[in-house]
Amino acid sequence: MPHHTPLIATLVSAFVLAFVAGMLAQRLRLSPIVGYLLAGVVIGPFTPGIVADQAIAPELSELGVILLMFGVGLHFSLGDLLEVKAIAIPGAIAQIAFATGLGLLLAWGLDWSFGAGLVFGLALSVASTVVLLRALEERRLLETSRGRIAVGWLIVEDLAMVLALVLLPALSGLLGGRVEGGGGNLFATLGLTLGKVTAFVAIMLIVGRRVIPWLLERTAGVGSRELFTLAVLAIALGVAYASAVLFGVSFALGAFFAGMVLNESKLSHQAANDSLPFRDAFAVLFFVSVGMLFDPAILLREPLPVLGVFLIITVGKSLAALVIVRAFGRPLEVGVTIAVSLAQIGEFSFILAGLGVDLGLLPKDGRDLILAGSILSICANPLLFVALDRWQAKREAEAAANAPEPDEPIGPPVPEAGHIVLVGFGRVGALVGRDLQASGHTLALIETNRDHLEQARALGIAGVPGNAAAEETLVAVNAATATALLIAIPNTLEAGQIIRHARAQNPSIAVLARAHSDDEVAYLLGCGADAAIMGEREIARSMCESVGGLERYFARRRDPDFAGPASAA
Repeated sequence: MPHHTPLIATLVSAFVLAFVAGMLAQRLRLSPIVGYLLAGVVIGPFTPGIVADQAIAPELSELGVILLMFGVGLHFSLGDLLEVKAIAIPGAIAQIAFATGLGLLLAWGLDWSFGAGLVFGLALSVASTVVLLRALEERRLLETSRGRIAVGWLIVEDLAMVLALVLLPALSGLLGGRVEGGGGNLFATLGLTLGKVTAFVAIMLIVGRRVIPWLLERTAGVGSRELFTLAVLAIALGVAYASAVLFGVSFALGAFFAGMVLNESKLSHQAANDSLPFRDAFAVLFFVSVGMLFDPAILLREPLPVLGVFLIITVGKSLAALVIVRAFGRPLEVGVTIAVSLAQIGEFSFILAGLGVDLGLLPKDGRDLILAGSILSICANPLLFVALDRWQAKREAEAAANAPEPDEPIGPPVPEAGHIVLVGFGRVGALVGRDLQASGHTLALIETNRDHLEQARALGIAGVPGNAAAEETLVAVNAATATALLIAIPNTLEAGQIIRHARAQNPSIAVLARAHSDDEVAYLLGCGADAAIMGEREIARSMCESVGGLERYFARRRDPDFAGPASAA
């Protein structure tokens, strides 16, 4: 090779191996995340073969975290954050304290110092932003009350870890590590940190909520798609970087607030769509970089400590979260969802572990145990969510069977035959469902979002909760005897699975799906759809059909007796 290209080599090896391993994991009915992690192990320094640049990969993965948090902020308004503060703030603090205590106990059993145990426990107490948000997005839970509590809880955890990262160097000497910067007054350091965070939040809420939407709207007015996409990336990355450099706030938290203030702009949905491809690509690099840090030998060298770490992450702190949520009077369903969401650790854990090792507080074995616990918990988390989905479906079925006269009606019964199955009741699905219901059609809805499901039921539409890609969900809506299937969700790959399963149950069903490009139209038709509606084509068709009306309108405007635009109808 004529030039030394570590960046290109890292990107190529990471993306290619992540794709191969992700496809293999998907074939084995595992989460693609497992494949991404294994790809990182393959190109890491602890296995033979290709070794990617360990300095570049984590920085690239940080871009994924920034864009992911920016996207969450676009769907999470300040009102949502304030709505869950009563449970998210005390709940997250109590859960961090409990998990840190469990970490201290394990560190004591390993004969580590109190400082090592404190860093170790803190690293085990904070969940991964990427893993949690990916799981919530896959189940379309971000906009539900459970999703808002989970994200609010996560934000409080991130704030607590930002504070810990700033205070650890000041406390290092007191805890038995190296003294950084000649020491300093603890209270002054704490006050300075809180002041920086407060200043950042104030600037974002007072200045940012006016400047950022204004900037994006002015850019949109230019009419250039490239400049609009560039503006979205510049806002996300620029605010994240500036928040870290000027205020000592994490990249992820800065990006989240940038997205949250941009949420008030009417262009927030377009901004989310434009950042999605970049977000997904760099999120993959995050998992690959985690796998690169993992030494598989730790599993054989320290099996019992690894098991202890895994149980603290997946059982200890999850049970604590469940008890806390229930103590606040929230339903069991909410508590279990929060518990499963937090049953893993990620990016902040690695940062804390690295800082602890640099300060001489945490032994290198401690960092290896944290990485092992992260790998295992991230691999186990999708399985826990699958178990949660099944438990929830079983619980709903039992509740329906054991409650002949519920206080609140669960909605109309699913039609037996001759009905239309509608998948999704979001922005598009809700319009379709309302129009069909008003015109006298019989519908059966499949929807994962509880709020959307209740809205449909209130309109008299029969609804079933669950993922339409699962065969049992299609059976629940009697797809085998339905006349048509309308897929209104934007996820094309999931739509393809739905079509194949529906065709297997009912070969004669008419299938209409939603697409965003010519390639997606071809894919859906190949999966068995009778037609795929693309938004751009429908807009063009509608404009062409309106030409005749416009010509008549302008002809009538030339009439001296023309009464105004209202007469054009």
